Amino acid sequence: MKSVCILVPETAVIEAVADPHYMFNAVNQFLLASGREPLFDVTLVGATKDVKLNKGLFTVHADQTIEDVKHTDIIFIPALSGDMAHAVKLNKKLATWITDQHDKGAEVASLCVGAFLLASTGLLDGKKCSTHWGFANEFREMFPDVELVDGSIITEEHRIYSSGGANSYWNLLLYLVEKYTDRDTAILASKYFAIDIDRESQAAFMMFKGQKEHDDVQILQAQAFIEGNYQDRLTVDQLADKFAIGKRSFERRFKKATNNTVIEYAQRVKIEAAKRSFETSRKNITEVMFDVGYTDNKAFRTIFKKLTGLTPIEYRNKYHKQVA
Repeated sequence: MKSVCILVPETAVIEAVADPHYMFNAVNQFLLASGREPLFDVTLVGATKDVKLNKGLFTVHADQTIEDVKHTDIIFIPALSGDMAHAVKLNKKLATWITDQHDKGAEVASLCVGAFLLASTGLLDGKKCSTHWGFANEFREMFPDVELVDGSIITEEHRIYSSGGANSYWNLLLYLVEKYTDRDTAILASKYFAIDIDRESQAAFMMFKGQKEHDDVQILQAQAFIEGNYQDRLTVDQLADKFAIGKRSFERRFKKATNNTVIEYAQRVKIEAAKRSFETSRKNITEVMFDVGYTDNKAFRTIFKKLTGLTPIEYRNKYHKQVA
């Protein structure tokens, strides 16, 4: 029997507490139905027995407090809500307990922005991690020693797991079901919960929001210029000259401020514009390609798929249902 502790932090997203509880109890039922013994002992664990969520709208009654649990096999850290720095501060006791349990051999899995609480333990320093794409910039600022993997659904390193944004944590739950049981049980769970079992990327759902929370005024101006002239073919030399900065200094400052090279940033802005066009217009692939400043069909398709995980036609068909 594997001990599964689902934490109930202050400011937790209630669905991210309830869903792993539902999943692993359902898997126990699947195992029973196939003539096998249940595998998971699922427990809700909090710093206190009763945790109020959503400004008191819900109260979750934990089965045990962290003082009661001396050993567990796996810990789930659900997504948090509200201000992340404040949420991390509220849950310092849980962070200490997570570190202690990991030192004793427990595996730890964060769901979506539960990665902020996991990262606050220091366990992720020097390791890979995934979280909701919309919180990537904030995460990097708060935890510069963690290697955030853009677009990833699941990361795994040294008994630590993380998942991408929102509903993609279901894929991590399935991944762990398969790890602890077998492929057939995981497939059954995926069908029962209507989840695409092998989805590996959240890239198709990402919206690029250039990192603007920095104090380099000239780089902010350069970002605004790139975003306002994405249909043009801009070079690093042109941009450096325009803002009267040496090329090497411009490239270094741009990367430091935005976490992207100048070329990467321009590509992301162009592809974001292409995505919006596919979603809202009936233009064909070539028309959109020219609109966002590409003239090479192969290069456009390659970069588009690299950044979104889908080809241009796959993206258009997925997000513009009126297309014939």
